Amino acid sequence: MTTNNDSGDIVVLGGTGKTGRRLVPALRAAGHRVRPVSRSTGTRFDWADEDTWPAVLDGATALYLVPGPPELAEPFVRQATEAGVRRLVALSGRGMDAYDPDLFPAVAAAERAVRGSGVEWSIIRANNFNQNFDEDYWHAPLRAGRLALPTGGVPEPFVDVRDIADVAAVLLTTEGHHGREYDLSGPRALTFEEAVATIAAAAGREIRFVELTPAEYRSELLAEGLPEDAVTELGLVFEVMRAGHLAEVADGVRRVLGRDPLPFTDYATRAAATGAWS
Repeated sequence: MTTNNDSGDIVVLGGTGKTGRRLVPALRAAGHRVRPVSRSTGTRFDWADEDTWPAVLDGATALYLVPGPPELAEPFVRQATEAGVRRLVALSGRGMDAYDPDLFPAVAAAERAVRGSGVEWSIIRANNFNQNFDEDYWHAPLRAGRLALPTGGVPEPFVDVRDIADVAAVLLTTEGHHGREYDLSGPRALTFEEAVATIAAAAGREIRFVELTPAEYRSELLAEGLPEDAVTELGLVFEVMRAGHLAEVADGVRRVLGRDPLPFTDYATRAAATGAWS
């Protein structure tokens, strides 16, 4: 059953980000009024500048929440509900229920804020994105021909951001999802070595995967000039992965969309065709 969003806008935080820029056209194609916001949009949103919040929330009835500074999650959500937002969908990480929330405070704070909001809410807990290989963390190393990580050989069913966007669109615009958490993954778990081999084949060039120890990984990141806190957080991500918390295929895409998630091989073929790793 579709909810009536004719009376207000759907606000998409991170509207120019990996999930947001796929979510916005999906919502518009379904006939909904959408307000994508970020620090670079016409209606500017900056977590650190609370003066930007009112314009972002004015007239909104639903909101896609991408985590920001943990201390601001609850005040922002409170202001959103006071402004008339009646449905919240938060993007979170797979495995958040398996480890100390203090390890990833921004994501944990976003989850707490929506649960305590007093309005309809749902949470998307996603595996690592396919698009991390061509748009973000692992893109530059792959283009250089070497991706080196401390995975311990543990597989992960990487999820396509188009699936996340499609699921978020449903949660934002239909009834029956209040109070639910959905784990989203791809259809098959791959080791990083298998994923890199798939990417190399699609790109038609040699790209190596190198397994590092956690200490070696930390040393490489510090040598690249990453800040200490970022290095620590990345190390924790792989610690969770090595523990197997992200390894099982999840059924969230099928539960919400009634179809299988998009395969990693299709993603690699599409990305390679754009010259992502050439």
